[in-house]
Amino acid sequence: MSVAGTYDCMTRTPMGDQTSKFTVTVDGDTFTGSNSGGMGSMDVEDGKVDGNRLTWKMKMTVPMPMTLDGDATIDGDTLTGSVKAGAFGTFPMTGTRAA
Repeated sequence: MSVAGTYDCMTRTPMGDQTSKFTVTVDGDTFTGSNSGGMGSMDVEDGKVDGNRLTWKMKMTVPMPMTLDGDATIDGDTLTGSVKAGAFGTFPMTGTRAA
């Protein structure tokens, strides 16, 4: 099964649980997409696909400018991973493929 799709995600952060829609559009061993939620939308940058593993960066602007580093594994319809927010630490991210 392809890792491409839209996932209903939740990331546990110090500001509370953040829900979002994470879209993944695959092109060979790279991907583009976005992560959209209550804090706005961030485009995927430098998205890489290695089998069922995704790595990417996103530039956050709210509540402060920061580059986030994402790393996730897709197992069927389940996304399990994390988002690293610089000095603020790494936060778990989970998701399920949207219907």
